[in-house]
Amino acid sequence: MTKTTIAKKPVLALILTSFVLVGCGTVRESRLNPFNWFGGSREVATTPDEEANPLVPRERSGIFSRPDEVYAGIPIDQITDLRIERTRTGAIILVEGIAARQGPYDVQLTPATLEDEPVDGVLSYSFDIVYPTRETAIGPERTRRVTVAHSISADVLSQVRVIRVEGARNARETRRR
Repeated sequence: MTKTTIAKKPVLALILTSFVLVGCGTVRESRLNPFNWFGGSREVATTPDEEANPLVPRERSGIFSRPDEVYAGIPIDQITDLRIERTRTGAIILVEGIAARQGPYDVQLTPATLEDEPVDGVLSYSFDIVYPTRETAIGPERTRRVTVAHSISADVLSQVRVIRVEGARNARETRRR
């Protein structure tokens, strides 16, 4: 082999690699990229549901049935952020909110339906927290900030157009692009 043949291979590889990297920039902004499937969240108005009473447990029947544990959570005061992070098996819903006072614990996203099933393409949750029984101070906002995550499967995600999370004073939703 001659010296010029050996020198052409690295140059050809460098040019080919640069074309591949330039193509990545267009895929990043396209709909093929799963990170672009849901946009940023926005605040929306809430509507109280007066038909369902969360304090009355749903009924079950059967020989071995036990009553459900009653979750004592109430909606968080305000929701500040909603993000959807794609995973190999579906997605993780990350929600951040501000509690009315310090000390919230046992946070969860409570599905609006019995299962994690979307209704007309909308998957709705309530961001619920439990406060201590003793009185706690209101405190600064940074000490009342709470984050919760909830995983959903790829099967459920394929049926979803909108993910909506409600709090006491506001709701946030994100739509599939």
